[in-house]
Amino acid sequence: MIEEKENIQFELTHELIEQVEMLVANSDDKALKLLLNDFHYADVAEILDELDLEDSIYVIKLLDSETTSDILTELDDDTREKVLENLSAKEIAEEVEELDTDDAADIIAELPEERQAEVISRIEDDEHRDEITELLTYDDDTAGSLMAKELVKVYETWTVAGCLRRIRGQAKEVTRVHSIYVVDKEEKLIGRLSLKDLIVAKSEQKIADIAKENVDFVNVADDVEDVAKVMAKYDLEAIPVVDNLQTLLGRITIDDIVDVLKEEADKDYQLAAGITQDVEADDSIIELTRARLPWLFLGLVGGVGAFLIMEGFQNTFEKYAVLFFFTPLIAAMAGNVGVQSSAIIVQGLANDDVKGSINSRLIKEMLLAALNGTILALFLFLFVWATKGEFYTALAISVSLIAVIIVAGLIGTFVPLFLDKRGIDPAIATGPFITTSNDIFGILIYFWIAKLILNI
Repeated sequence: MIEEKENIQFELTHELIEQVEMLVANSDDKALKLLLNDFHYADVAEILDELDLEDSIYVIKLLDSETTSDILTELDDDTREKVLENLSAKEIAEEVEELDTDDAADIIAELPEERQAEVISRIEDDEHRDEITELLTYDDDTAGSLMAKELVKVYETWTVAGCLRRIRGQAKEVTRVHSIYVVDKEEKLIGRLSLKDLIVAKSEQKIADIAKENVDFVNVADDVEDVAKVMAKYDLEAIPVVDNLQTLLGRITIDDIVDVLKEEADKDYQLAAGITQDVEADDSIIELTRARLPWLFLGLVGGVGAFLIMEGFQNTFEKYAVLFFFTPLIAAMAGNVGVQSSAIIVQGLANDDVKGSINSRLIKEMLLAALNGTILALFLFLFVWATKGEFYTALAISVSLIAVIIVAGLIGTFVPLFLDKRGIDPAIATGPFITTSNDIFGILIYFWIAKLILNI
């Protein structure tokens, strides 16, 4: 009877960190191994991220490479960089030999070029070394940079019985078998099999007779975002990668795509917040300043622009001072509507939900903004008229609000569509760029219409 192991729910606590630190300080290797063996490698990585660098390195060198190789992939980027700096080329080579080729290539790619060559030369498995070297040649953000060379492939001429014998050896190198890929004698991808297809087939049947020809695949040069869209659309756990000649090169699994989606979401969120570089909360003040300052400067320029516009309407303020007090409301509504419109378009572009021409989108947004603006303007008109008793002032402010909302909606729709057409990340349009531009246009439209209606 197999003894059931208790499922330990991991929780990173101050007490746990202190316990690990104490065991390291006392060099109690046996107790430390016993403690960490109860946790998943991702949990151990979380622990190491909280330790001093020396303690983290001590743990890495204590545990066997089969365990620590997986831990390295889960470490925080900064922690992993520091750990790798303190490991020898031979020690790093021992780690990457335990990893799948895609993870191994990712680890090596983080090293300086001279160390990359030294680590690669220390890898004893020739095939593993050659495959990692190949993966390092592909450009970042392409399918080739994400794929792993480990997969199970069979030839169309094999019988089912012969295939089962041969794939046992291949499967040992693959963490999880999602699909079996069928190739011809020239290594070109021609189909796929599931394990179920193979198991239920008759032993003497040819693989070509039971293979499914409608296999989804991506090209090695495809953008990773396009790969993510294909896998999400067809709900795939893995997808094969081919070259221009349809030669099977590797496969991409869903865990890599999840990482891509997370990175893209983080980048888009930072762009929307007005941060131009990939930074984290623990980065230095200089790095954070470089990331934030450009958009803050844009906001400053926008504020100066708004000041100059308001200064040009100084005579309007002197006669109708009430207009001044509604300026923040107009600017806020312009910024909010612009961000709403751009956020919807950016999300639609990311999900391939934006169809039709730019003109049709602008017309739809104009009608939507006009409806929303009219409803809000009616409420504002009644409020100003009731509190100030000035019909034309209330009318000027309300009509301005409608115009400002329409213009803000059009800008929020047009800018991300225009950026996307130019190959620029449209997420930039959901941040300070839209808010600042709409503030300026909003104030200008507000005072121009007010001056026109009030005949100032």
